[in-house]
Amino acid sequence: MNFKIAVLAGDGIGPEISKQGVDVMSAVCAKFGHNVSYTEAICGADAIDKVGDPFPEETFQACMDADAVLFSAVGDPKFDNNPTAKVRPEQGLLAMRKKLGLYANIRPVETFDCLVHKSPLKEELVKGADFVCIRELTGGMYFGEKYQDDEKAYDTNYYTRPEIERILKVGFEYAMRRNKHLTVVDKANVLASSRLWRKIAQEMEGSYPEVKTDYMYVDNAAMRMIQDPRFFDVMVTENTFGDILTDEGSCITGSMGLLPSASTGDHTPVFEPIHGSWPQAKGLNIANPLAQILSVAMLFEYFECKAEGALIRKAVAASLDANVRTPEIQVSGGEKYGTKEVGAWIVDYISKS
Repeated sequence: MNFKIAVLAGDGIGPEISKQGVDVMSAVCAKFGHNVSYTEAICGADAIDKVGDPFPEETFQACMDADAVLFSAVGDPKFDNNPTAKVRPEQGLLAMRKKLGLYANIRPVETFDCLVHKSPLKEELVKGADFVCIRELTGGMYFGEKYQDDEKAYDTNYYTRPEIERILKVGFEYAMRRNKHLTVVDKANVLASSRLWRKIAQEMEGSYPEVKTDYMYVDNAAMRMIQDPRFFDVMVTENTFGDILTDEGSCITGSMGLLPSASTGDHTPVFEPIHGSWPQAKGLNIANPLAQILSVAMLFEYFECKAEGALIRKAVAASLDANVRTPEIQVSGGEKYGTKEVGAWIVDYISKS
């Protein structure tokens, strides 16, 4: 198989973890006889500094010309600490999602037995937790009409039936492939947009009679994720709620550096870690590359290359079992490994398998 990959390293730790993802993809392609080519493109604060646009046209075209995008992170403190900034790195991420029509964000939350002690939750609660959050990505408050002055501000949580139907279809289909349990998360007791979500979901239930569908207010879902994460199989929700809940889900595994994601829709799919740019760690060789590497596994699986994805997952699990870990998840007294060393160990494991 031939792969054309657009590589958007972005800001902060992005370039460091991006390289590990690219190296792992190259190793897997060599192992399985695939051809792969890469096109690097700028985005985020890096692109603002260079061309004044966080998602320039050249980057968009590189994405459209590719089979998939391997994205890392955007964000920089000089923008975070400036509320008057007219252009921000995160606008590039939103623009990419909108222009590529990436309406479905898929975030698996899966624990590793050797790391459950790192979770702030009790082992008996998190061990065996394995669910998927599906977040609508191109609607809601992030894209609705906005206004701000010195006295008032608003963000419009706007959704249409087609937007809701297509993301719910993704949720039902994921549930059919897993354990046939779908939880629709909303705030239908307060928000009109949520009532439309619930109405449409109830209409669609009949098309998926094998799926056990339940409904949960977002505040209850947030609490249930902490109290009983194993309750969930597939969760589907709107953009803002999904952003918050999926980050909350990261604490279940013990590290945000373990969680990959995929964004799919009308055009080129994007595969990325969920953790952000962590600018304080830039250049220190301490960032965990596993979420980026697991995003590569999701990329292969998207293209039905299941053996390739399985080998990456096996290599990641082996690295954890061998205590080849970056500092935030290393065992007490364990050998020190950096971003580069963890990535190199996994590449070597794949090459020798």
